[in-house]
Amino acid sequence: MFNEEYDVIVVGGGHAGAEAAAAAANMGSRTLLVTMNLQTIGQMSCNPAMGGIAKGQIVREIDALGGYSGIITDKSAIQFKMLNKSKGPAMWSPRAQNDRMRFAEEWRLALENTPNVDFYQEMVSGVIIENDKVTGVRTSLGLAIRAKAVVLTNGTFLNGLIHIGEKQLGGGRSGEKASTGITEQLVSLGFESGRMKTGTPPRVDGRSLDYSVMVPQPGDEVPEKFSYLDTQVLKVQKDCHMTHTSALVHDLLREGFDRSPMFNGSIQSIGPRYCPSIEDKINRFADKDSHQLFVEPEGWNTVEVYVNGFSTSLPEEVQFKALRSVKGFEKVKFFRPGYAIEYDYFPPTQLKHTLETKLVDNLYFAGQINGTTGYEEAASQGLMAGINAHLKIREREPFVLQRDQAYIGVLIDDLITKGTEEPYRMFTSRAEYRTLLRQDNADLRLTPKGFEIGLAKEDRVRRMEEKMIKSDSLVNFFKETSVQPKDINPILEEVDSALIRQSDKMFKVFSRPRVTMLHMLQLETVSDYVTENDMGREVMEQAEIQVKYSGYIEKEKNNADKLQRLENVKIPTGFDYSKLKSLSFEAREKLHAIRPVTIAQAARVSGVNPSDISVLLVYLGR
Repeated sequence: MFNEEYDVIVVGGGHAGAEAAAAAANMGSRTLLVTMNLQTIGQMSCNPAMGGIAKGQIVREIDALGGYSGIITDKSAIQFKMLNKSKGPAMWSPRAQNDRMRFAEEWRLALENTPNVDFYQEMVSGVIIENDKVTGVRTSLGLAIRAKAVVLTNGTFLNGLIHIGEKQLGGGRSGEKASTGITEQLVSLGFESGRMKTGTPPRVDGRSLDYSVMVPQPGDEVPEKFSYLDTQVLKVQKDCHMTHTSALVHDLLREGFDRSPMFNGSIQSIGPRYCPSIEDKINRFADKDSHQLFVEPEGWNTVEVYVNGFSTSLPEEVQFKALRSVKGFEKVKFFRPGYAIEYDYFPPTQLKHTLETKLVDNLYFAGQINGTTGYEEAASQGLMAGINAHLKIREREPFVLQRDQAYIGVLIDDLITKGTEEPYRMFTSRAEYRTLLRQDNADLRLTPKGFEIGLAKEDRVRRMEEKMIKSDSLVNFFKETSVQPKDINPILEEVDSALIRQSDKMFKVFSRPRVTMLHMLQLETVSDYVTENDMGREVMEQAEIQVKYSGYIEKEKNNADKLQRLENVKIPTGFDYSKLKSLSFEAREKLHAIRPVTIAQAARVSGVNPSDISVLLVYLGR
């Protein structure tokens, strides 16, 4: 069946595997995607959404490089929101609610329409290694399939174990069997492995819910999108809703704690810190009588609903009884209960920055196998692994993104240099250069790099260049054009900003905090210039950010240089981190446990962010 040798074999069809296969194939590698179920390619295993804080930036970066996630998200979106809009642009993060079935369908269709991609449905039970170099994979039926490079993207399937109360079921996802053989083989070769945990909430019948007592959560009035290409912007959106747990709900859940695998010792692995189960939230935040629940539709036409915030592995009858006490859920019907899942992962310090393993040449890991959590984190690793597998077998220079170039670079550098003992999730606070790494400029940062390696196509470059030329032109227009007091003062008065007494450059006036592009467009000269040069929303947004935040960007670079020079400052023995309330809770916990001797060591502790290091430096008088 497989007499010819493939360039790249990708094992697993989730977000990491799909991006890896697409990247390698689009760059010219003959690629085989092997997965246990071809019907679940691109499956959203947990919530039906893409993006969010920092994650949205990653999706934009994937798109800018020439990946598919942004396009697929736009094609299957049912709602769009730009989060953190009240804060500075470094914090703006796009998020889309998606139609789960359409998302997977669009991924399948996109891959089927990608030249150089072949498909095969079967479990891979091991890799073929000769002279410390991978040469293919072996399937559960005993087939040997040869390849020059292999990318493992096994998700939660490696020896996956599902927990619902005291019941345990082997599986990588509800209704799907676990993958066996790979962990055991890799450990025998000298790899270190560990166990992690994640969880998911119940899915319920939307027809049984009373939305009239919940708070609607609509999308943005003027929605944007993810891809920099000409995908469609949503014209109609579907609402989400919000409700809350209560003290009664918490008491009902506590009744099952003695049978909770989280508390009775059945689960000993660590789950995602920033997406805790409802029982973990009740236990950790015992002073809170209520927690938010977001009621998210699974698609345009289905009645299935995802109960975001109610992730749990309690017995199914406890889940049901407690959820029926939530406002709006009094008559709820379950489609399926929530569950926790434990799975094998490989500490990512065993990888190079290309995501190639140090022990075996041409073998790459991407996604949850590296200890991350989240579709976006997985997809970005898959993209980078697929790119580097293609480059390696052609003896070309590896493609590595630096921390000041992309959130993807921050993610991979964190994994490789710090490792992780709990599921790693990206946050804006993990990046020292987040003012540079905004969601609006991912194309300017990365599309030229994607084009240079042969992934991003010419149409992307043309769009990016046009945007850059127009935004630079608009910035220069503001720098060179003056405005008269009689024209601008009415606007300044409106926003309670000091009036000008003589003609001044528009750039200086526009730099003021409360003056926006909408205000500047009230000036006829600005409006005419924008119209004559056909400048759209993206161009104007880019120009506004460049005008307002140039000083912050320069300051950020200077701060980064200072951090580098002060990395070896000693931390006093027995230092009490608990008194530094400006440190994140995670940083205080980790630093107290690990007790680093120097700032350099503290900076390498997983979960300690650049902002935490800044707090330490200030306290130490540096």
